[in-house]
Amino acid sequence: MVNRFSYTEDLINWADMIITSGGDGTYLMAASKIVNSMKPLIGVNSDPTRSVGHLCLPNKYSSNFDKALDLMLNGQFEWQFRQRIRVTLEGQNAFADPTELHDQQLMHPEYRFLEIEQFKKPTPPPVSTTTTPKRVLPFRALNEVFIGESLSSRVSYFEMSINSKERFKIKSSGVTICTGTGSTSWSFNINKLTPQCVKDLFRIVNEECFSTEKDKLNPEDSQLVQKVTDRFNNSLIYPPSQPSMAYTIRDPVVFGTNFSSKPRDFAKRIVVRSRMTDAHIVIDGGLSYSFNDGARAIFDIHEEDALRTITLKP
Repeated sequence: MVNRFSYTEDLINWADMIITSGGDGTYLMAASKIVNSMKPLIGVNSDPTRSVGHLCLPNKYSSNFDKALDLMLNGQFEWQFRQRIRVTLEGQNAFADPTELHDQQLMHPEYRFLEIEQFKKPTPPPVSTTTTPKRVLPFRALNEVFIGESLSSRVSYFEMSINSKERFKIKSSGVTICTGTGSTSWSFNINKLTPQCVKDLFRIVNEECFSTEKDKLNPEDSQLVQKVTDRFNNSLIYPPSQPSMAYTIRDPVVFGTNFSSKPRDFAKRIVVRSRMTDAHIVIDGGLSYSFNDGARAIFDIHEEDALRTITLKP
């Protein structure tokens, strides 16, 4: 049993399984040090009355972990693989130290990643005038990656290529790239519809498509409105094991431009080139890498990067 500061690579290699006690933040910290799909990671929510713990075992096991352990030891579980995003960064700052956002924002910082980054700090290659520094970042994103200007009120400007297709330029509020695990989180809340939106769409569809009252959709039918709302919102969520990423260009500026790409879709590979002045790439909401004008980032999914965890059988 160790705390987060004693959680070392040697202990990970020694262990058959790693179990975290905390919330999703603790789980993400533990996952960041596991570099392949061979080492199981199990999360136990230590405070189920105050947090949901989406990445942890069901809350009923928080006060009855003996039951969960018995199920695991008896083989009453199924393996689940959560895909993760690998980030390759190119540019003059590819080997620069990241910023720990929790260190800036919290009175009592979590230090979820800081000690890990110091432990795994790479040695930059010799400076060359002919090659651009390139680095696979030492962390895999389990939830999502955000790319955009550090100041949220400033427009983010970048070039983007989806699945090796032609690159396009876009101004927006940044872009999120998530896994199936993260599709229930930030990405979901960016894209979800509300019953109010669906009601307004019903009224517009009625005006544009139907001339008789009997054919019109009833915006006051709360059950129908909720059914349509739920169906759309559920389509935004996909399995954590699915080897693909879902990207969302937030608030794209399209008026007066020839932008014809989808602002939201799935992808196997995404390339982003920065045209920004004070931008960053943020991994799982905790670790920020500088991403300014000329820098290039490649995002993709590799099966060997998946995080191995379990689903207990009833």
